Order: sequence, then structure tokens, then C-alpha cells
Amino acid sequence: MLRQFALTAIAAALTISAPAAAQETNLTPAVDTVEAANSEAATLPTAVSFDLTEDTENILLLDLSTGERVAIRLMPAWAPNHIERVKTLTREGFYNGVPFHRVIDGFMAQTGDPTGTGQGGSTLPDLEEEFNFLPHVRGTVSMARADSEDSANSQFFIVFYPRFALDRRYTNFGRVISNMPAMDAVARGEPPANPTSVLQASIAADGIPQAMPQAQQPDDTITLDMLNDALPE
Repeated sequence: MLRQFALTAIAAALTISAPAAAQETNLTPAVDTVEAANSEAATLPTAVSFDLTEDTENILLLDLSTGERVAIRLMPAWAPNHIERVKTLTREGFYNGVPFHRVIDGFMAQTGDPTGTGQGGSTLPDLEEEFNFLPHVRGTVSMARADSEDSANSQFFIVFYPRFALDRRYTNFGRVISNMPAMDAVARGEPPANPTSVLQASIAADGIPQAMPQAQQPDDTITLDMLNDALPE
């Protein structure tokens, strides 16, 4: 099942000029729609704590193959079922070793597919959408999906720069709260030639030490006899 973004629609949304968009949406919003949006804004918490010692049960840590650790604040009030899914997969080790298979400069970095093709996911059922009014700003963590709004499963993406065309179309469930520069340095490509990977994902409350990349072993084993060989004249 396809797990990529429905990019055709997104690209169109991002390239429509303001006047054209206004012509296509030249309708007054229904009163009940406005009231529903205002009600949501009044009840949904918007503040994101950047304190790494606060509510560690809802901090996702990504240890990257670059040797960096990125911290993400999960926001259960925004998307409880998506948060539960990400935490479940994290504690099962699902994300360990998974690459950032799709990284578009100036847009986002996507991971969560063990196949690295963008078409994989977990064996768990797909999730129903939990769209909210929170904007996709720099550092936003949001769930990827296929064409169906209820097709999110395991893949998620991290936004480099604001992309408001994604609002209310993808489930925004968290924010990078530490080391966004490490995300800026993730290898680009669709897929990248040498992708950056998530060596280990963990929940901060579990206290799992950071995973570090291992030094590559030399192809040839150096033996004592080799060291004792006479140097050529």
C-alpha cells in the first residue's frame, strides 16, 4: 500500500497564487464551521514545552546515523491515537535502523518505512485521521499517508520550513524540541544515495542510552605475520 504523500494535491496547493486561490474559494464559510474551528482552538492546548525534563513519557528521541540525537515533543491532546501508535512502534523497536527515505530540501524529511521505498509500513491497522488546526511550522512532526485520509500507519515527516498547505490535511502530532540542526543536515534525495537513518528510537522516560554509529571495520584483517613482513627495498 502506498505510504507516500499525495504530492500532486500538495504541489497544486503550494503553487496556486493568492488571487487564483481566492477565486476558487470565493464562498463565505458556514457559521457552524467557523464555530467548530473556534471551539477547537479554545480547547486544544497549543503550547509546546521545550523542557527536556518535563513529561518525558511524551518525548520521542531519535538517534541518527550521524551521531546526533533529536528530541520530539509528542502532543497526545492533538492526536491521541497517532501518539499511541508511534510510542507502541518505538517500544517495539520498529523504527530502529529505518532510513529517511524521502528528504526534500526546503520541505521535509520522511521516515518510518523499513523498506526504504515509501510504500512500507507496520502490520498494525491504518489509523483514522486526527486532523487539527495546529499549523505545520518549522520542526512540526506530522503523519504521512496515502490518498485516503485514514491511511496513516507508521511513516511520519519533519518539516524544515512552514508549509501551511498541509494544515488540516495531515495529522500534526508533535514538534522537534531539541537539535533541529541535526534534521537540517539529513541527506537529501528521493531516496538519498546515502540516506541518514534512525539508529534507534526511544521514549525519554525509558532512559535508554543514546545509540552511536559504529566505526567501519577494515575489509582486510591485519595479522602479526603481515606486520613482521620486511618492507620492500
